[in-house]
Amino acid sequence: MQADLLSPAQSAHTAYFLHQHSPLVHCMTNDVVQTFTANVLLALGASPAMVIDAGEAAQFSSIASALLINVGTLTQPRAQAMRAAVESANRAGTPWALDPVAVGALTLRTDFCRELVQMAPVAIRGNASEIMALAGESQGGRGVDTTDTAATAIPAAQKLARESGAIVAVTGEVDYITDGERTLAVNGGSPLMTRVVGTGCALSAVVAASCALPGDRLLNVAGACAVMKLAGQRAAQGRGPGSFVPAFLDALYAMHGEVKA
Repeated sequence: MQADLLSPAQSAHTAYFLHQHSPLVHCMTNDVVQTFTANVLLALGASPAMVIDAGEAAQFSSIASALLINVGTLTQPRAQAMRAAVESANRAGTPWALDPVAVGALTLRTDFCRELVQMAPVAIRGNASEIMALAGESQGGRGVDTTDTAATAIPAAQKLARESGAIVAVTGEVDYITDGERTLAVNGGSPLMTRVVGTGCALSAVVAASCALPGDRLLNVAGACAVMKLAGQRAAQGRGPGSFVPAFLDALYAMHGEVKA
């Protein structure tokens, strides 16, 4: 499938605008990645908040700049809180993004995420197997691990974008971001990004943050993907997993100064 390559300048522009606008991102994310996700957002100049209680989550999502729903450590009470937060966000006009972690592999999260897709997310970010399963094109991957390539999932991503109205980002060695009509490709990154916990989940938080920025949402989401890939590529040089994480945060922190506007 044809995809246009994202302009290299877009990552710097997205990083600049994240720092300039400093969106407040309500992250209902999995227990494994909360600290790393918060640090990634802070490094980019955004402001993270992790509010989980159903009552507080509904209240907070109406005042946040954006909401992330990540189902990595889903439970029934957490699903209830997420549903309440989404409903409140929709009433307030707060953009929200969905990360359908391990959808297709497990029934609770698959059914719940398919319900959420009907509740108007503005962005969906997942690996190829997750996106294909959410679109009804496959049974999913091996838990959080994809068994499909991102390029294989482009038709499913385009279908999901058209049906949901969301920008869909399917991420892998190459990321593909689509609104159902236009499709952009983002190169870069490093294999080390798959050897530490949380880079994909943190990317979904950055995608949510990018949805609060002005301008073309497709370009903003693609720019969020490009920011993370570029930082990963820079941080990986001559490093292993232990030193990669601090270098990655440093690379993100440095990016907002690369453009003036």
